[in-house]
Amino acid sequence: QVQLVESGGGLVQPGGSLRLTCAASGFTFSSFGILWYRQTPGKEREMVASIGSTGSTTNYADSVKGRFTISRDNAKNTAYLQMNSLKPEDTGAYYCKARLGWSKNYWGQGTQVTVSS
Repeated sequence: QVQLVESGGGLVQPGGSLRLTCAASGFTFSSFGILWYRQTPGKEREMVASIGSTGSTTNYADSVKGRFTISRDNAKNTAYLQMNSLKPEDTGAYYCKARLGWSKNYWGQGTQVTVSS
């Protein structure tokens, strides 16, 4: 069955780094774009980064540009979100989504990131 499993979240001090991993199975990973979303209590889920199926195109929310880097390894069916210079406002639950066109969207269960001193 289709699975997306995020990992790598945790508690980190401001200015620190974390790398999130999204491990996929049950579908043709290399055909799907991958997006990372963040959700904080009381706010809508926001997209923070996306990468095309081949990895050649990436996009970032303004709030994370220059600090976050999205990447993928299609041979390992895995996507990553490297997060540097973390700020308290980066705190939230992070989710990865695999997207193919408008009709296929698969979500992971999320991983919590807390940035606090």
